[in-house]
Amino acid sequence: MTKYVAFLRGINDIGRNTVSMEDLKGHFETLGFENVVTYGQNGNVLFEAEEAEYDFFRAEIEPHLENMLGFKVPAIVRRFRDIQHVVENNPFDNVKASEASKWYVTFLSGTPPNEVKGSLGVYSNDSEYARIGQKEIYIYAANYTKTHFSNSYIERTLGCTATTRNWATVNKLLEQ
Repeated sequence: MTKYVAFLRGINDIGRNTVSMEDLKGHFETLGFENVVTYGQNGNVLFEAEEAEYDFFRAEIEPHLENMLGFKVPAIVRRFRDIQHVVENNPFDNVKASEASKWYVTFLSGTPPNEVKGSLGVYSNDSEYARIGQKEIYIYAANYTKTHFSNSYIERTLGCTATTRNWATVNKLLEQ
């Protein structure tokens, strides 16, 4: 069995699309996933399953949740070891614990084409900047609620689904 993390977009989002984590856990168990654990309230689900491609899990999770919850829930799935790799390969090696609340990782549903990767640099400045990894974007934003690097902007720019987690959450998932 392989350990995975599903990052669900739009769960418990500012009073919309409310789902209890216990219900969410049950939905994943219904799909046959094992050792299901949720973390936080915004749709982070750890589970174990036979090794498969990410798109296989998306094809299972997204329609099931839409059917059960009544709204679309984009899911981005990564192997647990991929999350370890994301943390280990942070291009901003100067992340200070006191500033961890200003660091984010946006997980992408696919690898963006090379010709659009440089387009994120358009909005980089002293208060926010981004670096693209493999299938993730590392973001520094002094105020994420006002950032240009929103999920919607990233999706329009790179042509793939995106969901963002703060640096503390990404690291806490590794402790689960």
